[in-house]
Formats: sequence, structure tokens, C-alpha cells
Amino acid sequence: MSLIERVGPLQKDDPTPLYLQLQKILRDAIEGQLVKAEEAIPTERDLAEEFDVSRITVRKAIDGLVADGIVARRRGAGTFVTRPRVEKSFSKLTSFSEDMVSRGRKPHSKWISKTAGAVTPEEALSLGLSPGSLVYRFHRIRYADDTSMALEYATIPAYCLPSVETVGASLYEALEAAGHLPVRALQRLRAVAFTAEQAEVLGIETGTPGLFIERRGFLPDGRTAEFTQSYYRGDAYDVVAELNG
Repeated sequence: MSLIERVGPLQKDDPTPLYLQLQKILRDAIEGQLVKAEEAIPTERDLAEEFDVSRITVRKAIDGLVADGIVARRRGAGTFVTRPRVEKSFSKLTSFSEDMVSRGRKPHSKWISKTAGAVTPEEALSLGLSPGSLVYRFHRIRYADDTSMALEYATIPAYCLPSVETVGASLYEALEAAGHLPVRALQRLRAVAFTAEQAEVLGIETGTPGLFIERRGFLPDGRTAEFTQSYYRGDAYDVVAELNG
């Protein structure tokens, strides 16, 4: 069954511009799951023929959906419904896995490396460690369901974990089991563009906008337990902060 048979034609005697009518029809079809996440919507040519409008009208309607993050154009493949964006609150200290589970997504990771070594000058400054101190480094790709979400680089002081191998699916679970779960954190955020190397790992285009989030987590006694740098996909992640006056 075609889309017009399921949603009805445009009302050409309605003063509402045709592109806005078509945009609403497409938005309602997506929200009603007539077209599901990761599925392609009909092509501009098909929509123009089906709803008897110009391709310029169709393109303008789709541009609005792209701007709202509801659909995304993929070069050479078409226009696809995006997965719902994930919101990350800065008002509560939670792990990536907790964020995903709370939003009905299934988190998992692909480990790139787990290593031990002497702290670098940057790490020493961020973690408050002396030169030569032992740290554990964890580099992985974070996923929500089957969608790559972020690249993560975490450095943990050796006094927080028995060994590098004690970390399984969740770094925070390992820190909690070792009695060194952070109780507060400082985070800073800035916009970035993914490099060619990062984009290849995440399966996105070079230059795609992203969010760089750096976090330092602290133990109750004030010692730093975590220095994590994460690069999140800007097309799939929102950062939300609650402000009180």
C-alpha cells in the first residue's frame, strides 16, 4: 500500500503551504511508525508523483525534517528515518550504560584496547598523580542497540582497580566492585568535527559534527578516580542541563 493510500492526499484548497502539509504527513507517518527507524522514506521523485507536487516542494518538506533530526540523508542511498536521539543529563552522575538502559536502549561496547602503563603528563595533571604512577587505559566504541554512539578513552589510576582485566562490560561496575566508584564529577563539553580516522571507526562521514565530553570523577576523599574523554555523535546525542535559580 502506498503512503498516500495510508495517509490521504494533500488539501490543495487549504491555505497551509503544500510543503508544510507534506512535512506534517511525513512526520505523522514516522511518529505513527508507518515508516520505522532506519527505514528509507520514499524518494523525492516518488513523493512528488504520489502527492502531485513539485520536487522543490518535496525537498523543502524533507529539509525541515532533516533540520529537526527526524530523517537524515545518506549520500547515494536515500533519506532514512533516524533513531530517537539520546539525551544525557549533566545533573546526575551516571554511566553510559545507565543512560542507555533508562531510555530503553541496549548498550554494549567493542573494546579497542585495555592497557597498563606510566601516566602521561596530561593524565598526571588531570588525575593529580605523580610522574611514573601506574594507570590503566580503556579505549572502546560505545553502542546503543546497533548504532555506534561514541568513542571513549578512559584513564583510571591503578589504586582504583585490582588490574586492567577486572573491567568487563561496565567500567563503573568494576569501580564499584573495587570500592572506588566516583561520587561526583566535573565535565566540560565542546563541539568537534570527527576526523577521518574517528569517522571510519564509527561508520560515519568525515567532518560529521560531534560532542567532546571530558569528565573527571572523584572519590569521597577527593582523589580522582577517572579521567575520561568521549567523542559523541552529534546527530544522535543531546546534552541536557537542569538549571535552578
